[in-house]
Amino acid sequence: MEIKNKNLKELEKICSDIRARIIDVVSRKGGHFSSTLGAVELTVAMHKVFDVKKDPFIYDVSHQCYPHKLINGRWDEFETIRQFGGLSGFTKPKESDADYFVAGHSSTSISLAVGAAKSIKLKKEDRIPVVMIGDGSMTAGMVYEALNELGDLKLPVVIILNDNEMSIAKPIGAISKYLSKILAGKFYQNFRDRVDRNIVQKLPDGATYIAKKIEESMKLITPGILFEEMGIDYIGPIDGHDMEEIIETLELAKNIGKPVIVHAKTVKGKGYTIAEGQHEHWHGVGPFNVDNGKFVKKSSDKAATAVFADALCELAKKHDNIVGITAAMPSGTGIDKLMKEFPDRFWDVAIAEQHAITSMAAMAKEGFIPFITIYSTFLQRGFDQIIHDVCLMDLPVVFAIDRAGIVGNDGETHQGAFDISYLRFLPNMILCAPSDDKTLEYALEFAYEATSPCAIRYPRGAFGKFEYEANKFELGRAELLKEGTSKKLFIGYGAGVSRAYETEKLHKDDIAILDLRFVKPLDEKMLRDLSKKYDDWYIFSDSQKEGGVSSAILEFLNKDRICVNVTSFEYEDSFIQHGDTKIIEESLGLLPSQLVEEIN
Repeated sequence: MEIKNKNLKELEKICSDIRARIIDVVSRKGGHFSSTLGAVELTVAMHKVFDVKKDPFIYDVSHQCYPHKLINGRWDEFETIRQFGGLSGFTKPKESDADYFVAGHSSTSISLAVGAAKSIKLKKEDRIPVVMIGDGSMTAGMVYEALNELGDLKLPVVIILNDNEMSIAKPIGAISKYLSKILAGKFYQNFRDRVDRNIVQKLPDGATYIAKKIEESMKLITPGILFEEMGIDYIGPIDGHDMEEIIETLELAKNIGKPVIVHAKTVKGKGYTIAEGQHEHWHGVGPFNVDNGKFVKKSSDKAATAVFADALCELAKKHDNIVGITAAMPSGTGIDKLMKEFPDRFWDVAIAEQHAITSMAAMAKEGFIPFITIYSTFLQRGFDQIIHDVCLMDLPVVFAIDRAGIVGNDGETHQGAFDISYLRFLPNMILCAPSDDKTLEYALEFAYEATSPCAIRYPRGAFGKFEYEANKFELGRAELLKEGTSKKLFIGYGAGVSRAYETEKLHKDDIAILDLRFVKPLDEKMLRDLSKKYDDWYIFSDSQKEGGVSSAILEFLNKDRICVNVTSFEYEDSFIQHGDTKIIEESLGLLPSQLVEEIN
């Protein structure tokens, strides 16, 4: 789509067309919605002022990148957004050269821009990194690590702060906007440099002090003092939906020749009245009716997240030393319910997984039992803190790992494939997984009583259904759910148990089924006993094969010199793409009907 030569009226028409396209497609297919609608004018202005063919366009998280995709040759293909084999919901260089970097986790953009700016300087090229980052991403420490270096290096980088939620600092109306622009303009920059070089540096100490104080007092009347003090120039706040103002401001920022933050105030859901404002449920949506905003009815089965929230709420009523935390996902993890019920005991610390884990480690040391509730993919961000601040101290911290396994349309950056592999080798860590609603309740009760770190994983959506009388959890104790007359044994872990059941029903043989429950520690006695009766073992787990459940079992078998045939139905050594969960499972050969054929 041609942007460069368009006038203001034409650009506003393009914005209108982009919004209509997003509303139409997302209402039918689902996807990120309110954040991407709010970023339309900013994105169009970026493409007007900068050159996407040479300037790195770096989107933080990139859930706001739909307008970017539409501008850059994917208008027709946008029908396939987040569908299996179609466009990713995030930036992806394999799709287009206009996508500089893969993104799906927050707060990486400014670090990428610093690396890009260093490279550009070394190569002596005329390019400038352009970042779009939301105010939510500014809560993560990595952003300030990057800003700290950028303010020191003074490399040209333009950072567009898309502020659609919180005010970083209270603006002082039109005067603040005017002064901010003056402070960033060529005249002021040249004037300040000349004053500093020709006057301030040559004045006696007392006069220098006065001159510096005058300059500092000018900064104090703008809302960007935090960034200015870090060495980053600041412009704003500006209206993030006023195309003329955005273009004018970005032109200023482009010509400063130093790092600059452009603070733009936007409205989430802009252009679709029902979604405008702070409505969390409009951030990422399934299909909905455009006329009334009503969502297509979802499955009536209770999601594992809801089971977790209800069970933990009941447990917290019984034990006042239970506390909990999440990192910017209160409704996604169900912790919002506990935050309302126990506002002094459950917290959302924003996008700060490292801080969440370490702060809860201290609470565990003080005698509390913390439940850290984070998606599998985001728990990776706090890996060192799990080792250094929890496991090393052997503290009774509970990791409630939501979205374990395939999560569907968010794709490679969000699939919960690796948590078993990256937690299993940590000393003092207990790893367990429920297989249905009732055993999730039992797992939480067990974790509360545990005296070491304990991780519980459960899937997105509802558990599979199968009938059996579950017993309570005991450390390292598996449960044999069904004896078999054949030589085959199905070993299920977590949500893998229901898949084992479904597969067994389709198979002609009568096959034993074991609910492993614990991958660390393993129920070695049970496994030894079963090895005497069953020769062929099949492992069902929604996790990476390398370092996963089958690896744990094979290590045990090798240690005890036990000879059985082991086949793993875990994920192969590759990143899993986006799409409907069932379609992905079919592509991986993991549907029960496919597994029966594989076994045969």
